[in-house]
Amino acid sequence: MTGPLRIEAGELTVDEILTAMQEGRRVVVTLELGGSIHEVALRYDGQRYLCDTPLRLHRHDDEADMRACIERMGYGADE
Repeated sequence: MTGPLRIEAGELTVDEILTAMQEGRRVVVTLELGGSIHEVALRYDGQRYLCDTPLRLHRHDDEADMRACIERMGYGADE
């Protein structure tokens, strides 16, 4: 079993992040927020996209919604 893919925010494109998730990898994004370092885990369970932040678990029903979240939060690089 492959371990999580650990990246810094902006290191991979949104497409690269989504591809890794769809291949069954958990993507752990490290980012600075409010002067503190945080980790966010992104994953796909085969039906739903999940975004596990330090405060709550967000669920996204489709790829378009997950893509919008990754773009809005700045997890992916500008393409």
